[in-house]
Amino acid sequence: MTITPLMPVYPRCGFRPVKGEGCYLISEDGRRALDFASGIAVNLLGHGHPHLSKAIADQAATLMHVSNLYGSPQGEAFAQRLVDNCFADTVFFTNSGAEAVECAIKTARRYHHAKGNPHKNVLITFKNAFHGRTMATISATDQEKLRDGFAPLLEGFVVVPFDDLEAARAAVNEHTAGFLVEPIQGEGGIRPASQEFLQGLRDICDEQDLILVFDEVQCGVARTGYLYAYEHFGVIPDVVASAKGIGGGFPVGACLATEKAAAGMVAGTHGSTYGGNPLACAAGMAVLDVILEPDFMDNVKAKGERLRSSLEQMIPNHDSLFDSVRGVGLMLGLKLKVDSRAFVAHLRDHHGLLTVAAGDNVVRILPPLIIDDSHIAECVEKLSAGAASFTLPDAA
Repeated sequence: MTITPLMPVYPRCGFRPVKGEGCYLISEDGRRALDFASGIAVNLLGHGHPHLSKAIADQAATLMHVSNLYGSPQGEAFAQRLVDNCFADTVFFTNSGAEAVECAIKTARRYHHAKGNPHKNVLITFKNAFHGRTMATISATDQEKLRDGFAPLLEGFVVVPFDDLEAARAAVNEHTAGFLVEPIQGEGGIRPASQEFLQGLRDICDEQDLILVFDEVQCGVARTGYLYAYEHFGVIPDVVASAKGIGGGFPVGACLATEKAAAGMVAGTHGSTYGGNPLACAAGMAVLDVILEPDFMDNVKAKGERLRSSLEQMIPNHDSLFDSVRGVGLMLGLKLKVDSRAFVAHLRDHHGLLTVAAGDNVVRILPPLIIDDSHIAECVEKLSAGAASFTLPDAA
């Protein structure tokens, strides 16, 4: 037998973390790395945060799981706190971002079904998006690397260019249920949509009674300096898919919706065995305790500006490699003039800096939201040293 016990669907690298301390990860061989990947925007309070760790431990010793057949004081409290701090009127808890997007898709379609328009079941999505790896979420994309080998895909999606309002408008027809869009594409290369584009989608939905779904799995939960990125753009969606940072590292996601959008989501239409379990809700509540503190969001914005400024000042020193900086808050992308994956590996293996590759030759820089100026300085120093020691492909 040659297959590994862990199904080999990930090309895992040689860095093998066994411990985390704040903004650092320590591997089993003792190497220490500055973690500016954060589990791909998940560990927003870093590693071993005392308040989060205590909340999880205390809840684990009390009650971890019960069936959703019973009342949920923990889920009700967590949902109420989210509702009190965002656009939504109601929340469905999931275990992951892909599940949150699945629930969002069902919510949008069910809205029209409940209104007597079951033919309105097609969501317009956008090129280079990433919504997850379930059958529905890969069907919602145009990325062949996600879809290859999984035919037949699900019907009900039309893909048009990102940030192209006229293409989106032209795709609307009598079967359209709404739009599914990342306000800031993450996997696609840290590409923020324009405010005009998102507002245009909102206007189309208002004009034609369609549902606007934001996939904020990566950009949500304080990463932009707002609880959710829609606030940065000033455009209010009908449904938001949230996950990653919402549990600070514990698996939890959420589908947030207005009362209108969730009109079709009645008893028996959706469910989850583990979704919203007491342990997950305790983690989510602990994260909110921290990020809803006065000044936390403003500090994320300020640190994001300092990090962006430092990156922009570094670029001219290595302009054969670096092109530009993009993104919002502490969701930043450093665009390269070469394949970003090789440089990400170089930083990890030779300079102790963890980042994440993305589309469009972008290095994703997604630090814990608790970084300070010393971490920003260390990141830029390691990036600069990495650039100086990196062998450009054409010079090999």
